[in-house]
Amino acid sequence: MPSNPAQRMTELASQIRHHDRLYYVDAAPEISDLQYDRLLEELKELEAAYPQFASPDSPTQRVGDAPVEHLTAVEHALPMLSIDNTYNLSELAAYFQRTTKLLPNSPIEWIMEYKIDGVAASLVYEDGQLVRGVTRGNGKVGDDITHNIRTVLGVPLRLSGESVPKLLEVRGEVYMTNADLVELNLRQTEAGLPAFKNTRNVTAGTIRLLDPRIAASRRLRFFCHGLGVHEGLQATTHLDFLAEIGRLGLPPTPDVQRFRTAEEAIRAMEHLEDDLPVLDFEVDGIVFKVNSFAQREELGNTSKSPRWVIAYKRERYEATTVLERIDVQVGKSGAITPVAYLQPVEIADTTVSRASLHNADEIERLDCRVGDTVVVEKAGKIIPKVVRVEKHLRTKPLPVYQFPVACPECKAELQRDEGGVVIRCPNPSCPAQLRQRIAFFASRNGMDIDGLGDKLIDQLVAQKMVSSYADLYRLTADDCVKNLELVKERKAKKLVKAIADSRTRGLSRVLTAIAIRHVGPRASTRLTQTFPTLDGLRQASQEQLAAIDEVGPVIAKSVHDFLASESGKQALDDLAAVGVVMVEQVSAPEEGTPLVFQGKTLVVTGTLQRYRRDEIKALIEQLGGRAASSVSSKTDYVVVGENAGSKKEKAESLGIPVLDEDAFDQLIQESESI
Repeated sequence: MPSNPAQRMTELASQIRHHDRLYYVDAAPEISDLQYDRLLEELKELEAAYPQFASPDSPTQRVGDAPVEHLTAVEHALPMLSIDNTYNLSELAAYFQRTTKLLPNSPIEWIMEYKIDGVAASLVYEDGQLVRGVTRGNGKVGDDITHNIRTVLGVPLRLSGESVPKLLEVRGEVYMTNADLVELNLRQTEAGLPAFKNTRNVTAGTIRLLDPRIAASRRLRFFCHGLGVHEGLQATTHLDFLAEIGRLGLPPTPDVQRFRTAEEAIRAMEHLEDDLPVLDFEVDGIVFKVNSFAQREELGNTSKSPRWVIAYKRERYEATTVLERIDVQVGKSGAITPVAYLQPVEIADTTVSRASLHNADEIERLDCRVGDTVVVEKAGKIIPKVVRVEKHLRTKPLPVYQFPVACPECKAELQRDEGGVVIRCPNPSCPAQLRQRIAFFASRNGMDIDGLGDKLIDQLVAQKMVSSYADLYRLTADDCVKNLELVKERKAKKLVKAIADSRTRGLSRVLTAIAIRHVGPRASTRLTQTFPTLDGLRQASQEQLAAIDEVGPVIAKSVHDFLASESGKQALDDLAAVGVVMVEQVSAPEEGTPLVFQGKTLVVTGTLQRYRRDEIKALIEQLGGRAASSVSSKTDYVVVGENAGSKKEKAESLGIPVLDEDAFDQLIQESESI
């Protein structure tokens, strides 16, 4: 035993709190789980030997005390209002419009964060000490769950730092990770008890248990995302609040982003959703909040919800099936993506037989093995994902999946991105990468080469007839007939003509087709409206690119880096050498022709007969208009085809003119005759 046990106990408690913060708040642990457990065990032994020195806020108190007799009702000092939500992008856009109108002279910064699928709770600290944990309940009165909150991982029993608020109430979500649910279900079945269905059900039941020792064994966690009553907090915005509570040792909700406009936030939402499948906690939507506390105060509340926040929710569907095999695919950038092949199962009226496993780390985290029973989720437009493995149903030993060390196509040794999780084939000449690049280049959003499908691309690459984008334009009908199976002269001539016709698609389509990271059709259009020639684009600085509307710093850096790279220079120079037009081909209207849509916003919806979607959008922009994706009060016209759906209905409800293709063309003709 140490010569000064009280001092050693204080030192240990301080070290453990430090490592708790690094693990749960900063996501940057310095020691292993084993080293952490040894510190905690030493503190437990000292507290048992010298109980007179034990502190009521010691980290050991997470193990749980004696059960409480019942849960006590507690009134919230400030009501915990529910937040409004929508499953519809048009309604989301309408919410942004309404909120902006309520603050006409005050630009709004928007915050975007995950909607954690857990149990809402409030934590109250007085002079830095945790004194109370309460469920949301009916919003006005909740249940006192302090005995269980004290066991939740990452919740400090005492705030850190020299200056803590006199009073601080934070609000957030108690949740459980999928990995911890897997381990819990193993323990359940070993004890002859039923397994739990999902993380939310476990959390909701556990947080209200009378015995905190059971709660402590289930490894619940907590994310802070809101603020209740407080005295002494310095923050004046949501981002400042999250940073401040992080410094106090509380775990803020992760991956929060800030946007200057609602349009930026909606566009970024898809990128945030891309990350959802690899999270180890459940998310049932995306939340948008006004950043400024002063603006929140000005907006106020309705009878049910704050006006400064809304949730865009996702329909979630789950099913259980068997993992039959794991294969890997090689992407156009060389990224190796594992794919789970499943025993077919019905999810949301569709048959699912494949799901992404994302990367090697995800397979290891899930401990996915061929033959396992797995839970598969399909949410919104996101492809199916494997949520977790039902290890309690693993009745026999299964071999651990070994991620390949060589490319399955060219056998090059695979490499992991520095500091990242992506494993790639480093061989730029890999046939699999080339096939994917050519397929994307020829796709409808790319150069739109009719007749160039996957089977033909496979043959062209296998026969070494195509090893670059430019090689497509060097093909002759005779080459195709002689070297490609079952390709007759008529089909060969048609293919070569389709390739030749694509030469004049314009620079915007070229930029999309060569798959620059983050650059899609919309960004390509914006770039080439400002810099309509390849030379002009190459001479533009990264700052000039970033200043373009709807481009921004991320896309600008990606484009600038690509244009400066040797591979980027060669790809574009080779395409120019074979006659591909490197000038934006959206022609200006003849002199004197009025820009009928100057300053107007149009939305196109439904299936059109005379226009492809990209063609009509290009025409709208050529005539001075803006082609938007959602209907709002600022929309001037909605152009509809067959099966127009909700956008047409919304336009009619807002009194916005609805045009079919005849009316759209007539409007243009009338303007030209003026």
